[in-house]
Amino acid sequence: MMRKEIKWSWEERQQKVFEELKERFTTELVLVMPDLDREMRVEADASDFVIGEVLSMKCEDEKWRPVTYISKLLNEAERNYEIHDKKILAIIQCLKVWRYFLEGVKDQFEI
Repeated sequence: MMRKEIKWSWEERQQKVFEELKERFTTELVLVMPDLDREMRVEADASDFVIGEVLSMKCEDEKWRPVTYISKLLNEAERNYEIHDKKILAIIQCLKVWRYFLEGVKDQFEI
């Protein structure tokens, strides 16, 4: 439907798929509430222009689910850092932001 040679049409089939997608996006869990008695882990990564972190928790079904996440565009000076320094910057940022979660966890958390 996105190509020039294909004529736009919105019929029953497209509406059905749209409704199904809408239902899934609005009913599936995206973030879980933190439980400080459960295992937690911090995942951090960096690229040339951005750093990103996810705080995940091991749920009752043994699956890791996100509790919260953050990302940050790097400023001009930070973009000049070596990749290992960018990754350390990401770790430091999430430890500062999520300090109130991580200090209260029952067990040690994984980075």
